[in-house]
Amino acid sequence: MSRLKAAVVQVCSDRVVAKNLADIESQLMAYQQQQIDIIVLPECFAMLGGPQAEAALQADEIREWMASTARTLGSWLVGGSVPVRDIGDGRNHASCLVYSPTGDEVTCYNKMHLFDVEVSDSKGHYRESDDFIPGAVPGLVDIGEAKIGLSICYDLRFPELYRTLVAQGATILTVPSAFTKVTGAAHWEVLLKARAIENQCYVLAANQAGTHPDGRQTYGHSMIISPWGDILAQAPAEGASVITAELDLDELARVRQRMPCLNHRRLIRDRKKLASESPRHG
Repeated sequence: MSRLKAAVVQVCSDRVVAKNLADIESQLMAYQQQQIDIIVLPECFAMLGGPQAEAALQADEIREWMASTARTLGSWLVGGSVPVRDIGDGRNHASCLVYSPTGDEVTCYNKMHLFDVEVSDSKGHYRESDDFIPGAVPGLVDIGEAKIGLSICYDLRFPELYRTLVAQGATILTVPSAFTKVTGAAHWEVLLKARAIENQCYVLAANQAGTHPDGRQTYGHSMIISPWGDILAQAPAEGASVITAELDLDELARVRQRMPCLNHRRLIRDRKKLASESPRHG
């Protein structure tokens, strides 16, 4: 049997990086004896509700903490998002960092889709592009027993990203988030289930939960979802929590074998044919 144990961490981060990291560490140490294989932290886990420039100044401290935590727990650690400076551009990416059980940083995925929207909540207007530049390349990490496709929050609304990750071999999808209370109530669960079902993957979705210093309200309800769309574990609407579940990779293979949707995709398989048959103008 091929199984992995996953833990998804839910928090309500504030502006103090050291306090946020200490709170997460305290939660995780309670699971130290359980041998967790994969841990997922939410978006902006180290700071939410303050200027991202402040978090960027502490990026090295955050990375050191992630390396130490992964090494101490002997787990793969998928770290939500951290402001990481683009050497060429000089501005920051919202980056998902992944650390191996030995504490090595193995990959950095830069959030591709930035949250520039209007929401009917107390904050009203979100413009992530004021603080970040978008990434250009999907992120995938091979952990041996499985491949993890990386995404961050607003990415969840763009299914073509996940199709690309699955085409590259992903069997687990991670969605660290700070989904707002309004958009979360409307779309969080249905989008997570859709990504799991259509891609026949496990989905590990870590969300922020509660009211933050800038007035933002996040939805909570962090989830672990099976390739069949079943919710294996779910956190409450507010407050800190750690949820865990076993990921049965043999069952995932059986789901894909019994219903081979990924092999039945016509637009992917026939795109050259479709292109050649399309009417030409001019």
